[in-house]
Amino acid sequence: MKMKHLNSTILVCLMGLFLFSSCNKNDNNPTNTTKDRIQNTLQNGTWKITKFIDSGTDETNHFTGYNFTFNSSGVLTAINGSINHNGTWSITDSNSNDDSQDDLDFNINFNLTNDFEDLNDDWDFVSESANKIELIDVSGGNGGTDYLTFEKN
Repeated sequence: MKMKHLNSTILVCLMGLFLFSSCNKNDNNPTNTTKDRIQNTLQNGTWKITKFIDSGTDETNHFTGYNFTFNSSGVLTAINGSINHNGTWSITDSNSNDDSQDDLDFNINFNLTNDFEDLNDDWDFVSESANKIELIDVSGGNGGTDYLTFEKN
Protein backbone atom coordinates (compact mmCIF):
# COMPACT_ATOMS: atom_id res chain seq x y z
CA MET A 1 0.00 0.00 0.00
CA LYS A 2 2.88 2.39 0.81
CA MET A 3 4.39 1.83 -2.64
CA LYS A 4 1.10 2.74 -4.35
CA HIS A 5 0.85 5.96 -2.29
CA LEU A 6 4.50 6.81 -3.05
CA ASN A 7 3.94 6.29 -6.80
CA SER A 8 0.87 8.58 -6.70
CA THR A 9 2.86 11.26 -4.89
CA ILE A 10 5.71 11.07 -7.40
CA LEU A 11 3.23 11.28 -10.30
CA VAL A 12 1.56 14.39 -8.83
CA CYS A 13 4.95 16.04 -8.24
CA LEU A 14 6.08 15.31 -11.80
CA MET A 15 2.85 16.74 -13.22
CA GLY A 16 3.28 19.91 -11.12
CA LEU A 17 6.89 20.28 -12.22
CA PHE A 18 5.87 19.89 -15.88
CA LEU A 19 3.13 22.52 -15.58
CA PHE A 20 5.44 24.95 -13.76
CA SER A 21 8.26 24.58 -16.29
CA SER A 22 5.95 25.02 -19.29
CA CYS A 23 4.90 28.55 -18.26
CA ASN A 24 6.36 31.36 -20.33
CA LYS A 25 7.89 34.12 -18.20
CA ASN A 26 6.22 36.74 -20.44
CA ASP A 27 2.80 35.34 -19.51
CA ASN A 28 3.15 37.16 -16.19
CA ASN A 29 4.03 40.55 -17.71
CA PRO A 30 0.77 42.29 -18.66
CA THR A 31 2.59 45.52 -19.61
CA ASN A 32 4.09 43.77 -22.63
CA THR A 33 0.56 42.79 -23.59
CA THR A 34 -0.62 46.43 -23.39
CA LYS A 35 2.45 47.68 -25.26
CA ASP A 36 2.08 45.03 -27.98
CA ARG A 37 -1.65 45.71 -28.32
CA ILE A 38 -1.07 49.46 -28.77
CA GLN A 39 1.75 48.87 -31.26
CA ASN A 40 -0.42 46.50 -33.29
CA THR A 41 -3.29 48.99 -33.25
CA LEU A 42 -1.08 51.80 -34.54
CA GLN A 43 0.46 49.64 -37.27
CA ASN A 44 -2.98 48.81 -38.61
CA GLY A 45 -4.11 51.48 -41.09
CA THR A 46 -3.51 55.19 -41.39
CA TRP A 47 -4.08 57.86 -38.77
CA LYS A 48 -4.66 61.61 -38.67
CA ILE A 49 -4.03 64.20 -35.99
CA THR A 50 -7.38 65.47 -34.73
CA LYS A 51 -5.96 67.53 -31.87
CA PHE A 52 -2.63 69.18 -31.20
CA ILE A 53 -2.55 71.74 -28.41
CA ASP A 54 0.91 73.23 -27.85
CA SER A 55 1.07 74.99 -24.45
CA GLY A 56 -2.53 76.17 -24.75
CA THR A 57 -2.40 77.07 -28.46
CA ASP A 58 -4.43 74.93 -30.87
CA GLU A 59 -2.07 74.03 -33.72
CA THR A 60 -4.10 71.11 -35.12
CA ASN A 61 -4.42 72.89 -38.48
CA HIS A 62 -0.66 72.49 -39.07
CA PHE A 63 -1.31 68.80 -39.71
CA THR A 64 -4.57 68.97 -41.67
CA GLY A 65 -4.50 66.63 -44.66
CA TYR A 66 -1.62 64.51 -43.37
CA ASN A 67 -2.04 60.75 -43.08
CA PHE A 68 0.30 59.06 -40.62
CA THR A 69 1.55 55.49 -40.97
CA PHE A 70 3.28 53.74 -38.07
CA ASN A 71 5.46 51.02 -39.61
CA SER A 72 6.60 47.97 -37.65
CA SER A 73 10.22 48.96 -38.36
CA GLY A 74 9.78 52.12 -36.25
CA VAL A 75 9.44 54.48 -39.22
CA LEU A 76 6.70 57.08 -38.92
CA THR A 77 5.53 58.50 -42.24
CA ALA A 78 3.38 61.60 -42.70
CA ILE A 79 1.99 62.11 -46.21
CA ASN A 80 -0.06 65.00 -47.58
CA GLY A 81 -0.33 64.60 -51.35
CA SER A 82 3.23 64.88 -52.69
CA ILE A 83 4.64 66.09 -49.34
CA ASN A 84 6.27 63.26 -47.41
CA HIS A 85 7.94 63.49 -43.97
CA ASN A 86 9.67 60.54 -42.30
CA GLY A 87 10.43 60.20 -38.63
CA THR A 88 10.61 57.50 -36.00
CA TRP A 89 8.24 56.19 -33.37
CA SER A 90 8.40 53.72 -30.51
CA ILE A 91 6.66 52.77 -27.32
CA THR A 92 8.94 52.25 -24.35
CA ASP A 93 8.15 50.85 -20.93
CA SER A 94 9.73 52.41 -17.86
CA ASN A 95 8.38 49.76 -15.47
CA SER A 96 7.68 46.20 -16.54
CA ASN A 97 6.09 45.18 -13.23
CA ASP A 98 2.50 46.24 -13.93
CA ASP A 99 -0.04 47.02 -16.64
CA SER A 100 -0.28 50.77 -16.11
CA GLN A 101 -0.34 53.07 -19.12
CA ASP A 102 1.47 55.54 -16.85
CA ASP A 103 4.61 53.48 -17.43
CA LEU A 104 4.44 53.57 -21.22
CA ASP A 105 5.97 56.40 -23.26
CA PHE A 106 5.01 57.10 -26.86
CA ASN A 107 8.14 58.45 -28.53
CA ILE A 108 8.01 60.54 -31.71
CA ASN A 109 10.96 62.08 -33.51
CA PHE A 110 10.99 63.97 -36.79
CA ASN A 111 14.44 65.32 -37.64
CA LEU A 112 12.89 68.47 -39.12
CA THR A 113 12.83 72.20 -38.40
CA ASN A 114 9.17 72.79 -39.30
CA ASP A 115 5.86 72.18 -37.49
CA PHE A 116 6.71 68.49 -37.18
CA GLU A 117 9.50 69.18 -34.70
CA ASP A 118 6.77 70.18 -32.22
CA LEU A 119 5.63 66.53 -32.20
CA ASN A 120 9.06 65.36 -31.01
CA ASP A 121 8.63 64.13 -27.47
CA ASP A 122 8.14 61.18 -25.15
CA TRP A 123 4.37 61.46 -24.75
CA ASP A 124 2.32 59.89 -21.97
CA PHE A 125 -0.88 57.99 -22.71
CA VAL A 126 -4.19 59.51 -21.61
CA SER A 127 -6.29 56.86 -23.35
CA GLU A 128 -6.10 54.39 -26.21
CA SER A 129 -8.60 52.40 -28.22
CA ALA A 130 -8.72 50.70 -31.62
CA ASN A 131 -9.53 54.04 -33.28
CA LYS A 132 -8.08 56.75 -31.05
CA ILE A 133 -4.85 57.45 -29.15
CA GLU A 134 -4.81 60.43 -26.76
CA LEU A 135 -1.44 61.67 -25.50
CA ILE A 136 -0.19 64.35 -23.10
CA ASP A 137 3.14 65.95 -22.28
CA VAL A 138 3.86 68.33 -19.43
CA SER A 139 6.91 70.39 -20.30
CA GLY A 140 9.68 70.50 -17.75
CA GLY A 141 10.96 73.84 -19.06
CA ASN A 142 8.00 76.18 -19.16
CA GLY A 143 5.45 73.96 -17.41
CA GLY A 144 3.12 74.07 -20.42
CA THR A 145 0.91 71.11 -21.24
CA ASP A 146 0.70 69.69 -24.75
CA TYR A 147 -2.05 67.39 -26.04
CA LEU A 148 -1.87 65.17 -29.11
CA THR A 149 -4.65 62.95 -30.46
CA PHE A 150 -4.39 60.50 -33.36
CA GLU A 151 -7.57 59.02 -34.83
CA LYS A 152 -7.79 56.25 -37.34
CA ASN A 153 -8.88 57.24 -40.87
